[in-house]
Amino acid sequence: MDEFLLRAVSAGIGLALVAGPLGCFVVWRRMAYFGDALAHAALLGIVAGLLLGTAPIFGVVGVCVAAALILAGLQADRRLSSDAVLGILAHGALALGLVLLSGMERVRVDLMGWLFGDILAVSWADAVLVWGGAVLVLALLRLHWRALVAMAVDEDLARVEGHDVGRARLVLMLLVAVAVAAAMKVVGVMLVTAMLVIPAAAARRLARTPEQMAVFASAAGVAAVAAGLAGSWRYDTPSGPSIVVAAVALFVLSRLLPQRN
Repeated sequence: MDEFLLRAVSAGIGLALVAGPLGCFVVWRRMAYFGDALAHAALLGIVAGLLLGTAPIFGVVGVCVAAALILAGLQADRRLSSDAVLGILAHGALALGLVLLSGMERVRVDLMGWLFGDILAVSWADAVLVWGGAVLVLALLRLHWRALVAMAVDEDLARVEGHDVGRARLVLMLLVAVAVAAAMKVVGVMLVTAMLVIPAAAARRLARTPEQMAVFASAAGVAAVAAGLAGSWRYDTPSGPSIVVAAVALFVLSRLLPQRN
């Protein structure tokens, strides 16, 4: 197997392992639009990284984390709906990123690669960053799992059980922000939310417990990465969209299987 394909498989599996359990919370709490908002804001992070002379991924991580913190603060204002806050941040950050990018005439950036992913161009350094982020996110998920699951079921009940719901909500938003930033290189800005939502949605029908759903979602993500890269290699199709198409096929297959009670 060519080395660039090994790098792609390594990064894709690392992303799938962390996107599975995180995607479960995105599905349970109906946070898909939150993921889209972070993905739109990520373009500003790419520009910020270029302006600062660092790797774009560091700018993406910084902007996504900052956006999650801003959203957590703005959502405390009950006068604004969550949809309105997400829309303002997503489109405002996207517009600012495009304005700044238009003034960077001397900087060459593969915008299509960031929009739709370019996993076949992933370096070993990128793969290490993905796995490092995955290990960190999984460790924090393990630490806060009970509080996050309780919050996903019912926030009031979680408070009664003694969980700090505010902290759990902030932790979840920050973890999703890190996952979105890590997924940029694999599936791109336009498709990143699909990598979180579709494998988790496919696993939901087959799982009996939250832990089973997290494991099944990770397995579905790994299968989608493998099938998508195989299809991209065989038919010369874009790698990021191919992975998402494979995930959709797995979701359709899961709907045909009998539901577990």
